[in-house]
Amino acid sequence: MRLLESVAEHEDGAPAKQLARETGLALPTAYHLLRTLVHEGYLRRDKGLFFLGEAAERLGSSGAAQKRRSTVVDTLAYWRDLIGVPVYYARYRDGEIEIMCVSDTPGNPAVEEWADFRETGHAHAIGQCLLSQLDEQARRDHLNRYPVQAITPYTVRDDHSQLRRLERMQRMEPVVERQEYALGTVCAAIPITVGATAATMAISLPVRHADRLLPAARQLQNEIGRRLGSIAISISI
Repeated sequence: MRLLESVAEHEDGAPAKQLARETGLALPTAYHLLRTLVHEGYLRRDKGLFFLGEAAERLGSSGAAQKRRSTVVDTLAYWRDLIGVPVYYARYRDGEIEIMCVSDTPGNPAVEEWADFRETGHAHAIGQCLLSQLDEQARRDHLNRYPVQAITPYTVRDDHSQLRRLERMQRMEPVVERQEYALGTVCAAIPITVGATAATMAISLPVRHADRLLPAARQLQNEIGRRLGSIAISISI
């Protein structure tokens, strides 16, 4: 690890003797470890100089991705505790609805996924919010693959009605659904667009607390506005 760290400090590469001196290793030991690291792909050697290899770069990319995810997880947990509701983060990628992270507590549990979230985007606030950010062709394509189906008595009944509803949704306004996905539950989703990424942060509440839904959604929207800069890169990748 010390050798890897030392090599990383030399953008133009470094010879074995210099790396051995910097890490305090005996030269034979340094040579042995360097050869092993080159063989495993963590380093590469060129004209007697050592550089970081593809395997080391993959480790760096993996660590960066983990840090980005940690940023989102921590932010959702903060909002969960501040507002007192479960908080969800989802995005639309490659034609699919992806629930990326859910933060809840035993006292405020998340909605149980009793019907596949990807196939029932027309019914829940998360899906409706993501679909509202797409163009008409992308919406029709999604509904062709996942046709509208009534999963509760409150669910929209057909594709035409759903498309009209999506067209009427106002940009950057919370999307609200009441018992359309799960009886006894109301949800609200906040649209987030970062570059070409359609994303959303959402909350849910028991229907008996439906009067809290819009105030809580507005509070979440204000929080997103304050902290979007710090999580924008995290949610766009």
